[in-house]
Amino acid sequence: MLASEAGTLAFPILTAIVLVPIVGALIVALMPKSRPELPKMVALLSSAATGAMTIWLMSSFETGDSGFQFVSKHEWIEPWGISWHLGVDGISLFLVVLTGVLFPLVIAGIDPHHDERPYLAWLLMLQAGVMGSFLSLDLFVFFIFFEIVLVPMYFLIGGWGYENRVYAATKFFLYTMLGSAFMLVGIVATVAIAADDLGKTTFDLVEIAEGASFAASTGRWLFFAFAIAFAVKVPIFPLHTWLPDAHTQAPTAGSVVLAGVMLKLGTYGFLRFGLYLFPEASFWSRPLWLTLAVIGIIYGAIAATMQMDLKRLVAYSSVAHMGFIVLGIFAFTTQSMSGSTIQMINHGVSTGALFLLVGMIYERRKTRKISELNGIQKVAPIFAAGFMIVMLSSIGVPGLNGFVGEFLILTGSFLTARWWTVVAAAGVILAALYLLWAYQRVFHGEPDEENKKFRELSLKEGMVLLPFIGVIVFMGVYPKPVLDRIEPTIDVLITHVEAHTDYVEPEPTIQIGVVIDHGEEGDHGEEGEDNDTEHEGDEDDGDDGHEGEGD
Repeated sequence: MLASEAGTLAFPILTAIVLVPIVGALIVALMPKSRPELPKMVALLSSAATGAMTIWLMSSFETGDSGFQFVSKHEWIEPWGISWHLGVDGISLFLVVLTGVLFPLVIAGIDPHHDERPYLAWLLMLQAGVMGSFLSLDLFVFFIFFEIVLVPMYFLIGGWGYENRVYAATKFFLYTMLGSAFMLVGIVATVAIAADDLGKTTFDLVEIAEGASFAASTGRWLFFAFAIAFAVKVPIFPLHTWLPDAHTQAPTAGSVVLAGVMLKLGTYGFLRFGLYLFPEASFWSRPLWLTLAVIGIIYGAIAATMQMDLKRLVAYSSVAHMGFIVLGIFAFTTQSMSGSTIQMINHGVSTGALFLLVGMIYERRKTRKISELNGIQKVAPIFAAGFMIVMLSSIGVPGLNGFVGEFLILTGSFLTARWWTVVAAAGVILAALYLLWAYQRVFHGEPDEENKKFRELSLKEGMVLLPFIGVIVFMGVYPKPVLDRIEPTIDVLITHVEAHTDYVEPEPTIQIGVVIDHGEEGDHGEEGEDNDTEHEGDEDDGDDGHEGEGD
């Protein structure tokens, strides 16, 4: 994944994407209380400006380029080899765009019940932290941003959550901090050991991954130091217990952001740092991660079925859906890993929208208990229709976004993790069970006296929900533009794993829009030779053109 010269821009747009929300947060925090109308305006402008830059980034991104684009690199703490190094590629591009678009919608569409100024400041700091995590190519800078996100979320849950908010916020903070402590040790050890091979101390991800070599046992210990932090953040079973409490007690904005982008820091971390820095350890440990992913899929679905609280049901569904993403990552095929990357975006959109709708239900009825909700479809048919579309996308119905990611994950994983995939496929059926059953109980039937007062979707709420539904339908019908930008980076990452292990990616029998005929040995052999030639050419191009800037 080599830095692209074509993607270099005189204006440091990636730095601006990180700094604009920080500046906005500081301005909001320092505003006088005598002007209560200004904080939301400033917060919305700064978050929308950040979102607009990410949209421009997506439109200007060079399709087919597997490397980092719009790279910004400046020395920071030179004696330690720490630099302000940012870059975006096919893996991080749409996560950055999702973060850029999600926060303005949350700020515009969800009002806090008290203390608006600090609430908005924390949201902007959270946006900056997530952006920095997705864009950082320096291990030290990544760790700083990876930790920054904990503080705003802790205060959002603890300050604007529900009855058990302090317990949930503390549990969230302790779990994630403990995982991060292991990663800090892993980062320091990785840099110290890599210095022998590189002849210098550097925290640069690309230089370490391309230039350092770790003994098998050393690499495995270092990989697990990183992996623990990522596993907690995903979260992977059995490190998931903080998530249902955090989601249930968090304010609606906190739940939308947590599901939409924060959980993706874990799966993104596995792709960007785990597999890239420690390919041998990643491949060696894959049975463990595949097993935990499948357990999470089934356990999350069964636990969701048993929930009486609608928000807690959606929270457990996240455990199951994130399990699919982990399964695809550690299946090590282009299809499965591309599916996992696109499913990160799909889950953020679908589950984020579900939490938004559940928050609207709570605002109207002051309860999330499924037993106290019924017949909503008769009094609010437009609201029910919106909920139905989002729910079907979460189930993975063809024509909506959830199907594309799950289909790619399952078909790609079947090639290298057959029995894990067979078991995981049951999670699709269970997802239909718990979501359709919940919809039936909440929206069907005759409304009682309380539910007859349920308000229809307002214009403001509809305008906030519409972008979610638009993305759900577009990604389900035409995912090609997204996959075209993701797959080149995934191809190079798999080539990197193959170069450092005995793994050879099996040739897929099905691709999107392409059917490959394996009927004759001669054709198969020629195809394999062509693929090998392509990989060799890619490596030669990278060595000649962009030495020292690879991913």
